[in-house]
Amino acid sequence: MKGDNSFTKQDIILKAASSIVQRNGVAQLTLEAVAKEAGISKGGLLYHFPSKEALIKGMVDKLNESYGAEIQRKAEEDQQSRGAWSRAYVEATFNELDCGVAMSSALFAAAFANPKLLEGMQAQYKIWQNHIENDGTDSVHTTIARLAADGLWFAEMFGLAPLEQELRNKVYNELISWTKEERN
Repeated sequence: MKGDNSFTKQDIILKAASSIVQRNGVAQLTLEAVAKEAGISKGGLLYHFPSKEALIKGMVDKLNESYGAEIQRKAEEDQQSRGAWSRAYVEATFNELDCGVAMSSALFAAAFANPKLLEGMQAQYKIWQNHIENDGTDSVHTTIARLAADGLWFAEMFGLAPLEQELRNKVYNELISWTKEERN
């Protein structure tokens, strides 16, 4: 992470915090450990994030921003507007699985440190669910697709019988097919 000029200092700090949580667990997320991992002084870290809670909030906000932007981009780029939000959500979640479930670290840290830090993410999920329910498809199937994608993500995150790639691909294709069904 040291010397990477393609990221802002805040991005480097947030990546360092995420790495620590993924590698060592939430209990090992300290300001000292993050500063060392990021290759900056503790004072430099405190300039950007004045407390551990501010750091964790920054992790959640970054996750919310990047995951939300990916879903929004995918929905807008979809050539078929009917079901676009549902497909975008499923695709973004499966993409996150392929990236190593990096976003789990922010959610773990927030749930461990202060569940109120998840309020922004909870509000965003309500917005996504509203889009999913109103994108011109069978809202029951698209909601099940969203919940199944979430469930697969949690299974991967906790190592609870994660699926082999071939079965995961079949599940993905089935969920995507549900986002293309006519509204009942």
